[in-house]
Amino acid sequence: MKIEVATFGSGCFWCSEAVFSELEGVVRVEPGYSGGSVKDPTYEQVCTDTTGHAEVAQVTFDPAAISFRELLEVFFSTHDPTTLNRQGADVGSQYRSVVFYANDAQRTQSLDIIRELSAERVFRNPIVTEVVPLEAFYPAEDYHREYFRRNASKPYCQAVIAPKLAKFREHWKTKLRGTATAKAA
Repeated sequence: MKIEVATFGSGCFWCSEAVFSELEGVVRVEPGYSGGSVKDPTYEQVCTDTTGHAEVAQVTFDPAAISFRELLEVFFSTHDPTTLNRQGADVGSQYRSVVFYANDAQRTQSLDIIRELSAERVFRNPIVTEVVPLEAFYPAEDYHREYFRRNASKPYCQAVIAPKLAKFREHWKTKLRGTATAKAA
């Protein structure tokens, strides 16, 4: 199996990890930090909004099962790419909308989908998503991994992640893990 990596910043990485983890063809999702000036930052440092890092989900995927384009479609449909440095109540540059591309093909596809969504006026306001090269990815601390799965009953998970995940599951049900197996049976 040939695998590729995509790195997306779409606000809280707990939400992003929960969403991307459910997709068929996704091998692994790791929360972390990209785009800043501090080497190997901590969550506390990133939360100061002074390091330049975004909270990101690094998605390892099998392009034979799910394309980068499909991951982009999920990315743009599961957050607000029109708000600068915020997602909902989360405010700061660490919550910005950003695609950290790994190669020219990812850069081109990212810019193409932004042009398409803008031309189709999918969003009321202009898309502010950054498309920048991936220079470094720093994994988040262990307690951030699989956060929703381990903490689904916590208030933030119930109020923010669970509704987002329910909406995602309804919209992307044909791309969820197990749906290909269920169709074949």
